[in-house]
Amino acid sequence: MQIHYLTAMQIPQPEQCIFIDIETVSQQPDFKQLPAEWQSLFEEKTSWLQTENSTPESLYQEKAAIMAEFGKIICISVGYLRKDAAGKFELRLKSFYGDDEAVVLTMFVQSVAQLMQARKMRMWFAGHNIREFDIPYICRRLLVQGQTLPQWLDFQALKPWDVPLLDTLQLWKFGDYKHFTSLKLLAACLGIASPKQDLDGSMVGNAYWQEKALDKIVSYCQRDVLTVAQLLLRFSQLPLLNDEQVVVQ
Repeated sequence: MQIHYLTAMQIPQPEQCIFIDIETVSQQPDFKQLPAEWQSLFEEKTSWLQTENSTPESLYQEKAAIMAEFGKIICISVGYLRKDAAGKFELRLKSFYGDDEAVVLTMFVQSVAQLMQARKMRMWFAGHNIREFDIPYICRRLLVQGQTLPQWLDFQALKPWDVPLLDTLQLWKFGDYKHFTSLKLLAACLGIASPKQDLDGSMVGNAYWQEKALDKIVSYCQRDVLTVAQLLLRFSQLPLLNDEQVVVQ
């Protein structure tokens, strides 16, 4: 008897997934605007990365946004699948964004709590590299902002196989601990339109601090959520979504 790989992996149904992606930037536009104490803390944190060709200023531009201690969340995009009257999937997308991270996090937590209550089923968070980046980053920033960590994000006491996270990076690894594949590359491999059009992750900081282009960042974040949803459908051997099946709220 032939057993399909995805069945063995016990991947949740598409309707059980809450697709998320976050965009982060450094706390300040550049290293020199940090208080002296935080400049010292950043230098300590990145001491192992420092070389003859790098400076704290250059490392701050390159790394601060991805470190929860030195960055902040400016956008969280959330999506979920539901079936329309014809039985076809429809992706509902909503983004929470702004300069005030505390407000962004509050809106995100409230919206997800409402969605979980309405769905009345076990829900999974789905994303690309969500296990090592998005979820830990959100949890850390919630604590920094003095906000309560919701129960549905508190995975500390759970066994690894009980954590309701679906990570497309992990699915593609097939057990290979050394393997990393970007969302852009994975989408290309599986015949899905690239989420990286006029922006990529390395350009978010400049788009936020110099261009003040938050709307562009939000659109980019939403495309990442759509791409992950498409990947899950592809992994599950289901039809991909067309433009008419994507609704931005």
